Amino acid sequence: MSTFTAEVETEHASRYLQQLCKHWSHKFTVTFDPSRGTIDLNGSTCSFVAEPHRLLMSLANEDAAVLPRLCEVVTEHLKRFAFREELAVEWAEAV
Repeated sequence: MSTFTAEVETEHASRYLQQLCKHWSHKFTVTFDPSRGTIDLNGSTCSFVAEPHRLLMSLANEDAAVLPRLCEVVTEHLKRFAFREELAVEWAEAV
């Protein structure tokens, strides 16, 4: 299993987690509460953890080749929801 992770500094981690999960709930299997969320993206798993000052995100799939594009998609959606603040999103492959 290959995994990419990102830590995003923000005071609104829980709000963004919930917005992302609600947004994709019409198309994918989603489970979430204010502090944790998981989305099954057709074979990839996207997980979120909201902490007081940051949002932790991870994407996992058996095929590492699909993850860079999914990282871009998740980042694009997050930045759309967070249009009032400039978020730095840096994905890294977990070892």
